[in-house]
Amino acid sequence: MKFNWGTGIVIAFALFITFILYFVFSVQSNTKYDNELVVEEYYKKELVAQQDIDREQNAHDLNSKVIIKTTDEGISIDFPNDFDYKNIQGKVSLYRPSNQKLDFEVPISLSSAHLLIPTSNLVGGRWGISIDWNYQGKKYLNKEEVYFKQ
Repeated sequence: MKFNWGTGIVIAFALFITFILYFVFSVQSNTKYDNELVVEEYYKKELVAQQDIDREQNAHDLNSKVIIKTTDEGISIDFPNDFDYKNIQGKVSLYRPSNQKLDFEVPISLSSAHLLIPTSNLVGGRWGISIDWNYQGKKYLNKEEVYFKQ
């Protein structure tokens, strides 16, 4: 059998296609490269987008705002002092962009105007925090990104 340019080009294309297919299949089957959605029910979440915008505007219009900061003990959330903390209800959702398995929610149960999410619940890195709360029938939503060092 004689080896010519045509045969060499066909072999090169076949090897290149095999190389590409190997990487496509290995990335799709490896759990290390998890292709997860940011939100499970994206379209249902999109239907309430205007309500989220209204709640964020309510939080923005407050004279004293919710303050989110990282401390050595964890993530501290300070609610406005001019509100009676006993009447604040809602939940704090922590979203980890790099790993959906680390996401969790904390119900707001206050004994003072401060809420602490301890370091035992957190892994170092970037966290998205969404505070969905209401006070005397008015709903608020605060969203912030923090980087937590452990």
